[in-house]
Amino acid sequence: MNPANPNIPNPETLREEVRRRYGSIAKGEATLTSACCTTDATESTTGSCCGAGAQARTLGYSADEIGAVPEGANLGLGCGNPVALASLKAGQTILDLGAGAGFDAFIAARAVGPTGRVIGVDMTPEMVAKARANAKQGGYANVEFRLGEIEALPVADATVDVIISNCVINLCPDKRPVYQEAFRVLKPGGRIAVSDVVAREALSEEVTRDLALHSGCLAGATLLSELVKTLKDAGFVDIEVKPKGNSDAIITSWESKRGFETKVFAGEVTAVKPGGERTCCAPTCCG
Repeated sequence: MNPANPNIPNPETLREEVRRRYGSIAKGEATLTSACCTTDATESTTGSCCGAGAQARTLGYSADEIGAVPEGANLGLGCGNPVALASLKAGQTILDLGAGAGFDAFIAARAVGPTGRVIGVDMTPEMVAKARANAKQGGYANVEFRLGEIEALPVADATVDVIISNCVINLCPDKRPVYQEAFRVLKPGGRIAVSDVVAREALSEEVTRDLALHSGCLAGATLLSELVKTLKDAGFVDIEVKPKGNSDAIITSWESKRGFETKVFAGEVTAVKPGGERTCCAPTCCG
């Protein structure tokens, strides 16, 4: 257990469990059902975990987006569509935290066009290898994938316009360095558009000690008030965190028996790094 907080496993134990689980997904050793749902997923009332395409539609991706990416890029993982939050523009540099097999990175690449650039970072070697193979297969010359932990990004300071991430930050034992690193690599005026699981209330010790619930994107959810404070402490402004419209359906599709939809939500998280010309077009950050 973690000596700093005996209610959660040791950080390295968590990282290794996440790396093991998602490595097995990348290699095809784990089924989609076991990848995106917990133990009672087969009894899900929505059935959204029965296929990657169906799950992606539940998360808010269009048929065009799903059909445009290389085969094998869509693993049916995630809790939203961060690209839809990002309002990307041609020529921008995009960073995808926890890029997996490249699904969101490839969709972002279409939005920024040949003059733009997309960098995906993932800590699982098998996922990075799969993403690189998918990029080669799809001819994505403006997309690259780097092996690394999102708590220590292999990306230079102030080089990124927009950061996206899909249900990955909750997997990190400590979210503070993730957002500090995000702030560091963003250009002034840059922003984050993140889909992630957020806690409505403090989770029980039984939940926080469960490795399967951590790697299944439930036990590591940050309390809403703590998330906002973490973003403020990192330096972000114009912070907005709200539940996705069909959050309950998404959470229930993962775990339908223990009422997790009342404890956590599939959130849409946006924030801006002050300075420069802001890159978003939402009323909250553009005059």
